[in-house]
Amino acid sequence: MKVATSLKELGEARRPMKDPVGLVTTMGFLHEGHLSLVRRAKSECASVAVSIFVNPTQFGPSEDLVDYPRDLERDTLMLEDEKIDLLWTPSAEQLYPDGFQTWVTVENLSQPLEGAQRPGHFRGVSTIVTKLLVAVRPDRVYVGQKDAQQAQVIRRLVKDLNIPGEVVICPIMREPDGLAMSSRNAFLGQEERKAATILYRALTSAAEGHAAGEHGADALRLIMYETLLSEPLAKTQYVSVADPETLEEQWGSVDSALLSLAVFVGKTRLIDNVLVGPR
Repeated sequence: MKVATSLKELGEARRPMKDPVGLVTTMGFLHEGHLSLVRRAKSECASVAVSIFVNPTQFGPSEDLVDYPRDLERDTLMLEDEKIDLLWTPSAEQLYPDGFQTWVTVENLSQPLEGAQRPGHFRGVSTIVTKLLVAVRPDRVYVGQKDAQQAQVIRRLVKDLNIPGEVVICPIMREPDGLAMSSRNAFLGQEERKAATILYRALTSAAEGHAAGEHGADALRLIMYETLLSEPLAKTQYVSVADPETLEEQWGSVDSALLSLAVFVGKTRLIDNVLVGPR
């Protein structure tokens, strides 16, 4: 595995890589969810690159940039075990040089859900992903359904900007009790970790209701909200029943939908989602 820290080193390491090249973009503190993307890329590509960069521009002023978990040595060893071809660990100074003023914005998809709760978040996401794709030039980029809105934003920017390559959206990886794998799970205390399973229980209850014939968007939101109310340590920020492609909130009867939610468990903000109906 080659490790590049500068753009020059990246270029030198990228040139001899055999096509197709798969890229997995991460903020580090890797877990099985990240590794599932790496393994999918390895199964479909001749070469695999992984980037680790905690992107400051997607964090709001009151969010956890400073406290975001980091362990580059551990991450490097995990990726060596996966036998990837290239690890790129750029610095913020390289990607956001002095005087930086060019941003990528995906207008409509960035507005609802996470975009409404975290102003500027997707401008940071869209900009850094564009920079990573331009620098690495992968044939495929692998992203997780866990960040469903982010996946749609990336898919849109790749199409709109005519960036070569395919966006591959991979299933959510979960713990045995249903909790979606996330680097932020490390912030949960023991009781909070138990309480955090309420997110998946709320989503599952609504998905089961939909499968049983309850297609009313308001009713599905109510199922999620009432389930979340049963957990004292959980504070609901939003529940949503949205169009899976446009992410517009749905009303009336829905055949297909993205059910999603954001919940504080203690001080830790968690998100999760499931898709219901025909794909």
